[in-house]
Amino acid sequence: MRYEAIDQQLFMENRARFISHMKPNSIALFVSSDVFPRNADADFYFRQDSELFWLTGINQEETMLILYPDCPNPIYKEVLFTRETNEHIAVWEGHKFSKEEARAISGIQQINWNQDFKGLVNTLVKYADNIYLNTNENDRASNPVQTAQMRFALEMKQQFPLHNFERSAKIMEYERSRKSEIEITLMQRAVNITAGAFHQVLKTVKPGMWEFEIEGLIMKEFLSNRANGYSFQPIIASGASACVLHYVSNDKQTKDGDLLLLDFGADYANYAGDMTRCFPVNGRFSPRQKEIYNAVLHVNREATKLLVPGRTLDAYNRESALIMQDELLRLGLITREDIAKESPAWPAYKKYFPHGTGHFLGIDVHDIGARYGKLDVGMVITCEPGIYIQEEGIGVRIENDILITANGPVNLMAGVPIETGEIEEIMLG
Repeated sequence: MRYEAIDQQLFMENRARFISHMKPNSIALFVSSDVFPRNADADFYFRQDSELFWLTGINQEETMLILYPDCPNPIYKEVLFTRETNEHIAVWEGHKFSKEEARAISGIQQINWNQDFKGLVNTLVKYADNIYLNTNENDRASNPVQTAQMRFALEMKQQFPLHNFERSAKIMEYERSRKSEIEITLMQRAVNITAGAFHQVLKTVKPGMWEFEIEGLIMKEFLSNRANGYSFQPIIASGASACVLHYVSNDKQTKDGDLLLLDFGADYANYAGDMTRCFPVNGRFSPRQKEIYNAVLHVNREATKLLVPGRTLDAYNRESALIMQDELLRLGLITREDIAKESPAWPAYKKYFPHGTGHFLGIDVHDIGARYGKLDVGMVITCEPGIYIQEEGIGVRIENDILITANGPVNLMAGVPIETGEIEEIMLG
């Protein structure tokens, strides 16, 4: 593993949290993500299923988990299945976890090789009344490819049609959105690595650099600090490209006078940072750029104050949009008449601010969480308002990661340069 070992207590506590929601005499089954083929005989970089990682810490393909707290045989209350290695695998693929290593990482005592999984499932399921299965129920998900989890769910329902099936996702949505102290520490590490890369960019960028050069500079900082890499495909957008919300080609050359929008984050120990900053590639904001930037910064700060227990994510997005609406009025980008004639489905502010203000953050960048449920202590929500003026080729977004606490919102990115003055001082100093 690139990252430092995680205290197994995290995964032991996570399993206990999950089990506390299970119905009596239930079994929960989890399978790892697929290894996705890239082309020919090459594969994409393996990324573990988020729920399986949250429960076990095992970042290896072909891993399975059984949780059966009421199992009549106490040996099988929790069983982890990992891939058995051999000489061929060792030569061609490298090291795979031994049973002792898997036990040390996960805190699970009963470790079996994965070829035992189906047999043991068939043995144990007959004693259980309910079967919990994990599928991707993120309300932002859109995946035309059938996942390993969905294939397994369909197989189980066909094999055991008279059992009652339950959704692990409902439990995961509740528990994973509330971060423990260990998780917050891991996320802060991801944020700190992200911030360090941003400092390097500020000290290095100059007109004429290519966006992909900047992307490479960030990646160097990530890998030098034990991150897995980017937590999502980075946006390195100069000039008018910043008005494209999901611009990822990163193939333009920066020009004197451009603003550069960076939306990126480090993946540390499978936990995500997510930060957006904008700055002039020549080191000095023009009056117009500064005016737009400060308007977005004002919305960012006011919207952050809304991130308190009891409010919903949906309400946070709607209320912060009204703060943005006031700024767009002040800037003269929209008028009261525009608002009076707007469609409820597409308010006037959407012309310059077409996205929401924030989302849940955790193992996944767009982490699971209840959009209409109440925000709670331990949740981490992004705050990322933006203004995009296509006719001027100016796009500004400013994003921080905010921890919700009983004593008010805590900015995990406090100390990262954000004021125009401090950005200019670093770049020109």
